[in-house]
Amino acid sequence: MIHQYKFNGMNIVLDTFSGSIHSVDDMAYEVISLWEESSKEQIIAKICEKFGGDRAKEAEECIGEVQELIDAGKLFSPDPYMAIFERLKGKKQEIKALCLHVAHTCNLNCSYCFAGQGRYKGQRAIMSLETAKRAMDFLIEQSGNHRNLEVDFFGGEPLMNWQVCKDTVAYARSLEEKYNKNFRFTLTTNGMLVDEDVIDFSNREFTNVVMSLDGRKSVHDAKRVDYRGQGSYDKIVPKFQEFAEKRGDKNYYIRGTFTHANPDFFEDIMHMASLGFTQLSMEPVVCAPDDPAALTAEDMPVIIEQYEKLALEMIKRNNEGNPITFYHYMLDLEGGPCIYKRVSGCGSGTEYLAVTPTGELYPCHQFVGEEGFIMGDIWKGITNTALRERFAACNAYSRKPCENCWAKLYCSGGCAANSYHATGEIEGVYEFGCEVFKRRVEYAIGVGVGIHSAPQG
Repeated sequence: MIHQYKFNGMNIVLDTFSGSIHSVDDMAYEVISLWEESSKEQIIAKICEKFGGDRAKEAEECIGEVQELIDAGKLFSPDPYMAIFERLKGKKQEIKALCLHVAHTCNLNCSYCFAGQGRYKGQRAIMSLETAKRAMDFLIEQSGNHRNLEVDFFGGEPLMNWQVCKDTVAYARSLEEKYNKNFRFTLTTNGMLVDEDVIDFSNREFTNVVMSLDGRKSVHDAKRVDYRGQGSYDKIVPKFQEFAEKRGDKNYYIRGTFTHANPDFFEDIMHMASLGFTQLSMEPVVCAPDDPAALTAEDMPVIIEQYEKLALEMIKRNNEGNPITFYHYMLDLEGGPCIYKRVSGCGSGTEYLAVTPTGELYPCHQFVGEEGFIMGDIWKGITNTALRERFAACNAYSRKPCENCWAKLYCSGGCAANSYHATGEIEGVYEFGCEVFKRRVEYAIGVGVGIHSAPQG
């Protein structure tokens, strides 16, 4: 399967199943587009007609070069993953990551919050250390031969239960040598309670820190307010700047959310960069279609334009020696996604689970509070095995509309939570999200090709 598009003066050709990416000249681009439905003689005739003059010899040479790429498995390659998908369906499910909801409460009152201001359709709650420790034991017990285990301290606002976070890290570290495990921790925070202790401890212990900032002060303060209705921008930005600066070479992300109110989110990303942040993320809002914050079909052209502007800006900044990183544009152009992830996706409901303050298990943080998606608990384990099997089947090969999609091995069938919230079924297809995702992949590849092909020195 081939996908062709033009970006920033480049002709880009993606071979879906090999993952090969080619930046080609105009003639090769045309030859490839004609390849499957035209004979060699027809291709030559059409090339001569399109480019003018006697280009037969040049066209024949180009055809030969395309054939060499086909013979090398880098163009029009067959699908090798269906057989892998069939084997994975019977694979034993082992858990290697938990989203630990240490606080179902929050000190902000963000209007678009998918978690209902941190309560997840329930009562405010704080996870006990006993429950957090049991979650670490559960993860080790269920992890099989996986050595690297991921734990994200999440909420609500996890810093409202900060001592339990710290004590949980200490407990997990005490188990690493005994069980030959390596815990990698992440903190996701709104920043209101960040202080020197949070910064110092996180920079010692956490592989990644995700800090919530929606960009421009006017945009951020319109949505991310406290319970008195006051914006949080002025309180958190200086803390986040200190946090990021002190992390050194460790990962962090400044993560924003864009809504119907600010589909021009490129300006928000540029504002983040102007504050000195270089590792950036901006996500589409997750909410009900009738929510005022929900993105609409009318927003789509603006959103696509923003992603393109961001891609061009990233190439420019990289060439000027002032690069920024955007989460959704991080693609390995040489290796691509690993085979397992190409097919199976993010692992929600199978390899990755969310744990509530009282120890219930959900497929991921976006399902917490939906009673029909309780999978079990950290004491009894996964008892809803039928639900686990449904999630195991959500992948690039289980959705009929994805069958002929060139991007399916980048999204692996898409986000089950987004599908559920858009269609009512985890097996559904979130069409708006699909369109956004495909454009992001195009621009991510464009950034990679543009950077690699830029003149050096």
